[in-house]
Amino acid sequence: QADGMSEVGKGTVTTHVLNTATGLPAAGLAVRLARLQEPGLQWTELAQRHTDADGRCQPLLAPGQAKAGTYKLHFETAEYWQGLGHTSFYPFVEVVFIITDPAQKLHVPLLISPYSYTTYRGS
Repeated sequence: QADGMSEVGKGTVTTHVLNTATGLPAAGLAVRLARLQEPGLQWTELAQRHTDADGRCQPLLAPGQAKAGTYKLHFETAEYWQGLGHTSFYPFVEVVFIITDPAQKLHVPLLISPYSYTTYRGS
């Protein structure tokens, strides 16, 4: 597990998406990271990824790329569920969070089913 963690730890912001209806990773799900810019409170997209077979993707921010501020992860859940032949109550999921220490590694997992989602600050 130490090897897996060091790999995940190379980025500043990472995520992992798990399909809780099947208990399997959510593969091929589109994820975007944006940062809230002042003034005017506009979202600026910083990265776009797709989850791999393990429900993970390349880090959304490289080391040294993070700044203190408000960020959001946008997950295209409807597209994912449609690909599996399901409808989804949530067309997408957005998780908004604050980076206070840009040197800190942040892991923001998402657990999804067609009618619910859960997120938490991972390690």
